[in-house]
Order: sequence, then C-alpha cells, then structure tokens
Amino acid sequence: MILQALHDYYDRSGELAPPGWEYKRIPLLIEITEEGRFVQLTSLRLGPKASEVAPSLVPKSEGRSGTKAYEKPNLLWDHIGFVLGHPKSDGAADVAMAEKQHQHFRQRLNEFAARLPESRGMKAVQRFYESDEAQRVKADPAWAEACDIPGCNVTFRFAADTDLLVHASDVRALIDQDAGKVAIGSPAICLVTGDNVPIVRLHMDISGVGKQPSRLAAINDDSVPAFASYGKHQGENFPVGEVAAFKYATSLNHLLRPGSKPKIRVGDSIAVYWSQREDRDLGDDWFGAIFGDDDPDAHVRQVEAVLSAVHTGAFSGVRGDNKFFVLGLYPPNKARIAVRFWFQAPIREFASQIGRWFDDLEVCRSDKDREHPGLYYLLSKLSLATREKPHGDTSKLPPRLAGDVLRSILSGSPLPPLLLQSVLQRIRAEQSKKDEATGKPVRHVSAARAALLRAYVNRYRRLYSPTLNKEISVSLDKSNSEPPYLLGRLFAAYERVQELASERDLNRTIRDAYFGAAMASPRSVFNRLARLDQIHLRDLKRANPRTCAYLDRLLLEIADKMNSDSKIAFPARSTQDQQAGFALGYYHQRQAFFTKPSDAAGAATEPTV
Repeated sequence: MILQALHDYYDRSGELAPPGWEYKRIPLLIEITEEGRFVQLTSLRLGPKASEVAPSLVPKSEGRSGTKAYEKPNLLWDHIGFVLGHPKSDGAADVAMAEKQHQHFRQRLNEFAARLPESRGMKAVQRFYESDEAQRVKADPAWAEACDIPGCNVTFRFAADTDLLVHASDVRALIDQDAGKVAIGSPAICLVTGDNVPIVRLHMDISGVGKQPSRLAAINDDSVPAFASYGKHQGENFPVGEVAAFKYATSLNHLLRPGSKPKIRVGDSIAVYWSQREDRDLGDDWFGAIFGDDDPDAHVRQVEAVLSAVHTGAFSGVRGDNKFFVLGLYPPNKARIAVRFWFQAPIREFASQIGRWFDDLEVCRSDKDREHPGLYYLLSKLSLATREKPHGDTSKLPPRLAGDVLRSILSGSPLPPLLLQSVLQRIRAEQSKKDEATGKPVRHVSAARAALLRAYVNRYRRLYSPTLNKEISVSLDKSNSEPPYLLGRLFAAYERVQELASERDLNRTIRDAYFGAAMASPRSVFNRLARLDQIHLRDLKRANPRTCAYLDRLLLEIADKMNSDSKIAFPARSTQDQQAGFALGYYHQRQAFFTKPSDAAGAATEPTV
C-alpha cells in the first residue's frame, strides 16, 4: 500500500523528474567554452546555507556503497572528488580515493562521449580534461566556497548558455534512451501495478532519513542466504517493476528533500504526508502546521481552520473522501530505512481524530497559554530546558516517544505510558524550580503538562473503563470524588493558605518540600501538612479573616467529601495513573483560585484568592 500510494503521487504531481533523471542541488557550475577552456565557477546558491539552492534536473545518481563505491560515478555531475579529483582531506587514503574516483568519472565520461561523436557538449568536456583546464578551476575565487561545502556537487555549462550541458538535445536523448536499461530480473507480476514486467533487483537510494542515502526496499542475500530461497535474488523476493520502482523512489525523495513542506521530524523519525488531491482551502501542509512546526503561533489561523472544518462538518461529502497518507521512517542502521508508522484514511477520519485530540487537550488556562498547542510545543515541556532551547530540548526525550504519541493521535488509541511517566518526572523535577529573573516559583504543573495528563487519562478511560470512571473535566469539578483528585485539590488549598499567610516570599514552601512525596506516597506527608496548615490558618485569620474563612470552608468541603466514603484513605503508594489524577486535581484547584467567578453569587462566597 505504501509503494502504491507513492506511485500514484508521482502520477498526480506532474512536477517530478522523468525516468532516468532526478532533481539534485548543484551549488556550483563549471562554465567552459566549446574549445574546452575554463571560464569561471558560477554559484547557484540562494543563501548562506548549502541547502539553499534551487534543485537542478540531472541524470539519476548511481546507487553506491561499500569499499568500491568509487567505481560508480554519476554522469556529467558529481561531487568535486569525482569531477575534479579533489580529496576530502590531505590524508593519503583520501588523496588515493579521490584519484580513483576521478579516474572512473573520466572513464564513464569517455564511454558516453564515444556514443555521441558529433556532440559539441561532450567534445568540449573531453577537451576540458585533455588540456588540463581542470587545474584552473582551483584558482577561481569561488573555489573556496566549493571546499567549504561538504560533498559539493558540480556540473558543466557552456558560458554562453543558460541550460546545463546535460540538457543538450543529443545528450538528453541518449540519457532517456538508456533510462530503461537497468539491472533487472526476470519478468513477474509487479506488486504495485499488477503488470507482468521485468523486475528491478536493486532499488534507488532514499535520501533525507539517515545520515547517508539508503534503500527502503533491499535484501542482501549474500550475507543472509536464506533470502535467496527458490533461486530468487535481491529484488526478485518482492517484485516491483522498473517504472514503478523509479516512481515510488522519486516521489519519496521529493517529499524528503531539504526544505520540503510536507515533511516533519517526529522524535527519531521523519514523517512525510500527502493527499490524494490537494485541498484548496487548507493546502497540502496543514498537517505539518498542526504537528510539525517549532513555532505553533506561526500557523494559528491554519490550525483554527482545520478545527473549524471538523466541528462544522466541512469534511463531509467529496472533500472528506479525499485520502490522506502519513508515512514515518527512521534509520535503524546505515544500510537501510525502516517504516515506523503508516496511516492512510479519508481526510474526514484524520480530521476527526485531530479534533478529538484537541478536545482531549482542552484545560482551563490563562490568557498566556496556547489555545491549540502543537505537538512539538507539548513535547518540549517534557524535556529539560537549555540555554539554546529555553522551552525544552526535545532531542533529550526517549527517541520513540514522539512517534508513538503521533500514532496514538491519528489512530485514536490510548497514549503511550512513557508519555505519562515523562510528564510526572518533569513535574517532580521542577516542583522547587524558581525563575532566574524574578525568583518566583515556576509552574511545575503547567497548562501544557495538565493538558497531556488529561488527554492520557481520558483516552485510557474511554477505551478500558467507560462506565467505571468518568472523564476528567476541563476545569475544576467539585463533584469529582476520586481520592487522587481530592488529594490534589487538598494540597493546592494547603499551599494557597501558606502563600497568603506569609508576609514575605518564602525560601522553601510546602510545594518545594512535599509535592513529589504527596503525589507518590500521600500517607507519609499529609498528616504533617494538616498540622502545618492549622498554623498557617491561624496567621491568615489575623491578616485576612474573610479569605481565611473561605479557605477554611474549602478545606472542610474537601475533607467532608473524603470522609463520606469509608474506602477513601491516604494510600501508602500511588500508581502513575493516580499521580496523574493528583496533579490534575492540584492544577484545577490552583486555576480556580485565580479565576474570577462568573456570577455575583459566586463572587460573594468564593473570592479570587
């Protein structure tokens, strides 16, 4: 199904390279005359980065790896080691390798030129090498730029032309003629098209996933002979026709190209996405706007447009039937690419799951908190902040976490337990953290973390215990009598009493000292907290009797709800699910303290404290 979807994407796109060709970033051009004289090095870079180059259409690169990769040069273009014999370093091994690369590049060039004896372009390139004009390239002012770019690709162009030499009519015609002459196996039924065609044994390399190009589909039956059972070798074990293999690989390389919009990094994986046909209202990059951007604020309107379409039923009918695809890839090793996840469904199903996800994330929040937090932003709140990434370094998270969360979002399944563990761990780690600028406590149970906890708990209950446990509400739920939730509320009340009773900023509060223990082992600390609370209430009564009376009534209300059920007691140990309920109860109660009541009656009895 994956290869079929990529094959269809090639046919739909209309902008991908034809068979035998590919789009490649060529930072520099070697401009020559018809006599083979070197004129200048011309830069095609659009910015300071090597990737900021408009892709050029060049002959398809050769799949090369191993100790004899130097024997497979590309035709009329390659990096400066092949084209000019320039080594990566001054080391003897690199110098010898560059000499062998250059030798095979010129050998292939001469073999190709022999088939086009009247080609002015091929004659010019041969004269360029025969007259040793290649050495003059290194004296050009732009040569330093070529040396600064790792693996800098170059190709040729006549100084008086605008097109590359490989685009000359005679050169291009011969390349197109050779496009079908690849290493193929015996005819078989193609798994992608269903046609009886010659099968490709070696598939094209895929770039943009690992540090070096690798194949998505490959079998090495030299190292594992069992794959060669029944006389089938390499690609014959999974028959894919020549044209189909080219189309799927070209599509995938196009989606994975540098700067590609339909591409996002998800933990240790790279996810690409595309649709059966483009949605004119949302565009093809709406998925990345929701899940992949480092700055969710940059796409607020696009996210709101998707959610609005979900809630208004705009994805019904033909628009909703449009299929959407998400493919997650990761490099388990240097030799191959593996599929981490794969989703395909009508866009209405994706939209429904995304709408459910944001509904699950909804919590009471301040005006400073994001209304629709992106996945990257949420995950950043689970990692330690650094000087370079003050909001959290997601590279420090477990590699599979982000991919597993995305899989849960798109499938509607419960979130991974590792997410819950990461949230609770970050909350405990920051329970006594202070802001370096102001010295005030940092919100350790922030809106983003509370949103993830609520999403985790509700998704789990929705699937496994829909009748036993009701879902956690968006804001404070006074009817919720679950012990962990009540304990969280009780701790928040204790903390607020201490804050208001103190006439100065405390160096160490009950949150700093006891929050983690109260969440994980309530029995060990709550009796002590109750005794401290009586002292703080006495001090608060002298300073602010009205607020003291309100908080005292709140404490009694929570205590009565706990005492009404004889089964409720301070547990010696709390499970992670119970700790999540504790943190949510604490967050809801804290938010309620700083939220103005909506009615006058509430204002009289529940002042903002």
